[in-house]
Amino acid sequence: MPYPILYVAITNHGYGHATRMCSVVAEIQRRLPEVLVILVTTAPRSLLDAHLKGDFIHRPIALDIGVVQGDSLTMDKVATLAKLRQIIDRSRSIIAAEVNFIRQNRVSLVLGDIPPLAAPIARAAGIPGWLIGNFGWDFIYRPWGGEFVEMANWIAAQFSQCDRLFRLPFHEPMSAFPQMIDVGLTGSTPSFSQAELRETFQLTAPSEQTILMTFGGLGVDQVPVQNLQRFPDWQFITFDRQIPDAPNLVRITDRQYCPVDFMPLCDRVISKPGYSTFAEACRMGVPIISTTREDFAEAAVLLQGIQDHAYHRILTPAEFFQGDWSFLEEPLHPPRVLEPLAKDGNQAIAQAVVQYLQLA
Repeated sequence: MPYPILYVAITNHGYGHATRMCSVVAEIQRRLPEVLVILVTTAPRSLLDAHLKGDFIHRPIALDIGVVQGDSLTMDKVATLAKLRQIIDRSRSIIAAEVNFIRQNRVSLVLGDIPPLAAPIARAAGIPGWLIGNFGWDFIYRPWGGEFVEMANWIAAQFSQCDRLFRLPFHEPMSAFPQMIDVGLTGSTPSFSQAELRETFQLTAPSEQTILMTFGGLGVDQVPVQNLQRFPDWQFITFDRQIPDAPNLVRITDRQYCPVDFMPLCDRVISKPGYSTFAEACRMGVPIISTTREDFAEAAVLLQGIQDHAYHRILTPAEFFQGDWSFLEEPLHPPRVLEPLAKDGNQAIAQAVVQYLQLA
C-alpha cells in the first residue's frame, strides 16, 4: 500500500503560522509515521527543523504575502498592496503549477495555515482542502479600505472554496468559510528540561524573577533595554537579535531552541499580540504581558482572548517603549472567564487528518 502524502501550505507572514502548523504536523507524524509531509512555505528551513523533528520535504513556494513588515510591529501597506497584486495576477499560474505538482506526487490532502490559494489549489487538484486559523487575511485587509477592500473580496472568494476550516480559539467570525469545526489551542511543547536549560544558559534567578521577551521572528526595534538595569537581580531571556546587550539579558541564538522551551522557567512572557505566543503561554499556564497593536485587526481579538483566559497585563506602546517598566512590580489582572480553554487543537486536527489519510 503506498504511503499517504500530505501537502501543507503555510502563509508567508512572520514565523508564527509556520510554528503553529509544525506543532500540528508533528502530531500527525506521531500518529501516522509513514506519512510523507511536504511543507510549502518560504519560512527558513532552520525554523522548520527547530519545530519539527520528523522528516519532511521543503518546497519554498510563496502562495501569499500576508503583510510586508520592517519588524514585528511595523507594517508597509504600500509594499503589501503591490505584492498582493502580484499574487493575484499570478494566481492562475500558481494554481496550475501546484496542481501539477500535487498530481505528479499523488498528494491525498491539502492542509493550510492559511494562504487563500490553498483552497482553490486543492479544488482544482480534485482533493480536499482543509485550512487552520483564527483569522483570514480578508479580515486584516478590509479595514484598511481603498484597494484593500477589493483584495479582501478576492481572498474571501478563495476561502469560500475551502472544504473544512479548523477554527482556533482567539478567532474572528471567519464568515467566508462555508464549513467550520472549532478546536482547542494548538502549540508546541518544551523539548528540553528546566534543569538542562538552567545549566546550559547559567540561569540562576528564580522563576518569579525570570521574564521571557519574545516579539516574533522579525523582532522589534528600540526595546528600552536600559529598563532591565532597574531589575539587576532579574533575568530576561530573548530570541531577538536586535535588542542591545545587557548584563541580565540572556540571548538565545541556537536555533534548536524555541521560546516555548523557556516558558516553564518564566514568571511572565512579554510579547506583542501573536497567536502562537499567546496560545503556547496559555497552554503552559504562563501569564502574558502584551503591547497593543494598532491597525491590525487580529490584535484586538487576541488581546480580548488573553484578557478572558490568562493572567495578563495590556500595555500601550508608550508604556512599553517610553515607560520605566514599573508594570513588572504591579499585580497581573486575572482572567475574566473561569472556564478553561480547550488545549486539544493539535490532537483534534491530527486525528481528523490521519483518519482521512488512512481511508484515502
